[in-house]
Amino acid sequence: MQKWKGRLRASGIHLGVSLCIAALAAVLVFGIWYPYPYREISGGRALFVLVTGVDVIMGPLITLIIFNRTKPGRELATDLTIVGLLQVAALIYGLWTVFMARPVHLVFEYSRMSVVHAIDIDAELLSKAPTSLQKLPIAGPTTIALRPFKDAAEQFDSTMAAIGGVPLSARADLWQPYTDSTRDILKEAKPVSELIARFPHDSVLIARAVQQTGRTAVELRTLPLVGRDQAWTVLLDEATAEPLGFLPLDSF
Repeated sequence: MQKWKGRLRASGIHLGVSLCIAALAAVLVFGIWYPYPYREISGGRALFVLVTGVDVIMGPLITLIIFNRTKPGRELATDLTIVGLLQVAALIYGLWTVFMARPVHLVFEYSRMSVVHAIDIDAELLSKAPTSLQKLPIAGPTTIALRPFKDAAEQFDSTMAAIGGVPLSARADLWQPYTDSTRDILKEAKPVSELIARFPHDSVLIARAVQQTGRTAVELRTLPLVGRDQAWTVLLDEATAEPLGFLPLDSF
């Protein structure tokens, strides 16, 4: 019984330290790489739970198994150090994976908004983007747009590439500054009143999202938003097309 008390205590301490480290990692992931709503739209929450959940559970569990006060002090310290190093290495690798999958741009894609992720972008095409857009942001997505196709041949090639698995929003050679497409964005965007008419049962959800923007419904317009595995709706300023709010409603 005394042996198990020692193991449980050591494992509990290890768990506490692991949870503190996971909390710091959460600040990095959700505060910088996946700010709201991208923790939902881009699967940031699920990725983080998968990475840290395994790490937080396995480390203390291994400590519970190997901890034994009858071992020589140096041997026990070596065992715990190895466990700690392996756990740190696994966490770093996991966070690197989360970083590489982070959302980098909210893209106006001709008739909708799309989230593009770092892992989706071809480095060769990135070199063909405007100079100001060739460096991928690390502190949350920025807004950009796709330029008009040069001709029918380029449109056909881009469409075929999209069918083959390369999203238009990830085609860096089509990127341009968001403000260059303001007129086109507002032309495609719909009034909030139309959204309410289409989804009367979600009127409370819509009203809450509108209120959070600090604007009235008539000062906003909407566009559907495509994330990694789900669709939302983005609320835009009716004059500047600036994204002001998001709501978990598929408005396609």
